[in-house]
Amino acid sequence: MELPKVGSIGEYIRDQRKQAKISLRQLATQAGVSNPYLSQIERGLRKPSAEILNQIAKGLRISSQALYVQAGLIEDREPDSDVLAAIVADRTLTERQRQVLIDIYESFRKENRAEAQAGTERTAENARTEPAPQGVDAVPVEETETSSPNGRIQPEPKKG
Repeated sequence: MELPKVGSIGEYIRDQRKQAKISLRQLATQAGVSNPYLSQIERGLRKPSAEILNQIAKGLRISSQALYVQAGLIEDREPDSDVLAAIVADRTLTERQRQVLIDIYESFRKENRAEAQAGTERTAENARTEPAPQGVDAVPVEETETSSPNGRIQPEPKKG
């Protein structure tokens, strides 16, 4: 993955700010950074730290990860979500409503990743088997399944 130039993070922030219809001054206030400093970031003259990017992301109501990827601090591991883009683009929602929806959506994704990880670990654990005992008792008995009148499946010894 090619790392973006210093100016590209500023361009990205400016594009996000304009899309959100927020002035430079408003974003600076919401992010808790000075107006001149934010202006320098947008013009590519300054490279913000991860902490400043986090503050700007909060001010823009976007994912910090999106800014970290754009700044080259982390690699993009998951494709951008169309759901997040739709939430951010929907101007009929208030900023608070958008943020709540994003938080809920991200919590579901995090929960699903954790469940998938736990399932992978359980599968690996179940794959560990003990060796079969040696001797006559270890000979398997072949069975077939038949359905009884009550609908239950019952094993039936294979005839042979």
